[in-house]
Amino acid sequence: MTDEILTRKEGRVGRISLNRPKALHALTLDMCHAMSAALSEWEHDAEVEAVMIDHMEGTRGFCAGGDIAFLRDSALNDSGASGRKFFHDEYQLNHQLFTYPKPIVAFMDGVTMGGGVGVSQPAKFRVATENTRFAMPETGIGLFPDVGGGWFLSRLGGRLGQFLALTGARLKGEECLWAGLATHYVPSEMLEDLKARIIERPGRIAGILSEPVGTPPEARIEQNAPRIAKHFASDTFEDIIASLEAAMTDGDEWAQKERDTLGTKSPQTCKVALRQLATSATLDNFADNMVMEYRIASRVLTRPDFAEGVRAVISDKTHDPKWDPATPEDVSEALIDSIFAPLPADEEWKPL
Repeated sequence: MTDEILTRKEGRVGRISLNRPKALHALTLDMCHAMSAALSEWEHDAEVEAVMIDHMEGTRGFCAGGDIAFLRDSALNDSGASGRKFFHDEYQLNHQLFTYPKPIVAFMDGVTMGGGVGVSQPAKFRVATENTRFAMPETGIGLFPDVGGGWFLSRLGGRLGQFLALTGARLKGEECLWAGLATHYVPSEMLEDLKARIIERPGRIAGILSEPVGTPPEARIEQNAPRIAKHFASDTFEDIIASLEAAMTDGDEWAQKERDTLGTKSPQTCKVALRQLATSATLDNFADNMVMEYRIASRVLTRPDFAEGVRAVISDKTHDPKWDPATPEDVSEALIDSIFAPLPADEEWKPL
């Protein structure tokens, strides 16, 4: 269906390899469809016991996200219609992975951001390496941490999910393991051997991945966990900013850095992300989370901040976005309510 995804059976394992290296394997709609079709076929194939998701060529990227240029073009030129189709079908893939009846192992060997988070976090086994760079950086381009981000981030302890959602901070592999975003940490030089052994004995994935592979490096973010829990404790964006600013008066350089980072983000989508995570934490069904995220995506896609954020950060690389609304105080509760409001019944997201 597309040479940007390689799907094949190896032994009793269905293997999906992302193959768009020049874009760090960022997902296109065709790639989502190819993955979904393979998963549907293998679900009912008695010869397939487990599924493996990895990438071809090099270590820089497992999957750097979604097709942002395509989404911006949709926002500017077709009122977001094709962009909404992308989100709808990508979210169906995320839900399919989350509810898949056979074990999935995802190898997050390299950049794992946005859409890459969406295809790795639903997996039962999530393997990080020294090359892993995990992030949900969407607030920096006027989007929000979607693809199930509300579900996964809201369930991290110590307000770490809120910190990651707002700041877009990048975590290394050992930090993903510490946070619970990865289930295992393995040196990348061992991956090919591990994959071969899983293909040979897919019923023993847990045992194979749990064999001693040495001690991972110390997770640096653990040192800042108390600060994160304290300053990101509120679901109100202004409270978080005020907490950081209060610490700055005492010379806290970490608080200064994070406050400066938040100053570069879209105030609208920071407030969206906080409500998204707070709402998702109350849900007991991943499908309900995806219904919510599709409502948000349908609205945020055509709001001014998305096209402007992509222009400033990705297209022109001027890093000077003019957010609208410009400040947290200007982002009204009514605006946030409208972004989360139900869609017409025939437009709501539905699982496959």
